[in-house]
Amino acid sequence: MNVREAAASLLATESERAPLSEDWPDLDVDTAYAIQDEALRQRRARGETLIGVKLGLTSRAKQQRMGIDSPLLAWLTDAMVLPAGVPVPSLIHPRAEPELVFVLGRRLSGPGVTAATALAAVDRVYGGMEIIDSRFTDYRFTLPDAVADNGSSSLFTLGPVGLSPAALDLSLEAALLEVDGQIVDTATGAAVQGHPAEALALAANTLATRGLALEPGWLVLTGGMTDAVPLRPGSRVAAHFSHLGSVTLSA
Repeated sequence: MNVREAAASLLATESERAPLSEDWPDLDVDTAYAIQDEALRQRRARGETLIGVKLGLTSRAKQQRMGIDSPLLAWLTDAMVLPAGVPVPSLIHPRAEPELVFVLGRRLSGPGVTAATALAAVDRVYGGMEIIDSRFTDYRFTLPDAVADNGSSSLFTLGPVGLSPAALDLSLEAALLEVDGQIVDTATGAAVQGHPAEALALAANTLATRGLALEPGWLVLTGGMTDAVPLRPGSRVAAHFSHLGSVTLSA
């Protein structure tokens, strides 16, 4: 299997499959990013528009659970936007997690981007909910598998409130995660790399190693604040933020 074939295979998968690494045991992270980029090229060729990036595995708890020591980066396109109030379509095994989402006001290019310089490039901050949906059976995969699969990206929804980052203490902005009327988890922005601006800086600096930058108007999903919860048929999952309103998903 080569990069182009692996990308096409992942894009065509509509049900669970074995991780790529089972048939490609020497798959490494650099090759996985090449697969991810090729999948983006194929998405754009079929009409999708690149609108930003997402970070995955930004919390220490998630990194420890997955046995890795660094986050990953993945692409967002307009086909991944789920408008507020629209039911979640049928997916493989979707899970939802609350996130803080940045909208960039200007270009952010590494290397050497700090949290402070990253935050200065942000126009608005939103609360959001990402729906992740790995193609791999039982969410069983290596880090290169997850990178190649575009960080298990599926869909995301933004909340109703967008504020200037100067109006918030993002490390203390809290989210309550509710499933079918019961609060099941809570976290603050500090769960994301200590501060979500650190995740934004990481995104800019990581892209710089590939000769890329974060562009004006792009969205950046900074990573799950809590662990992801399953989205089962008939269920309702909501995230309630301190200052950024609420986001509700129904399956």
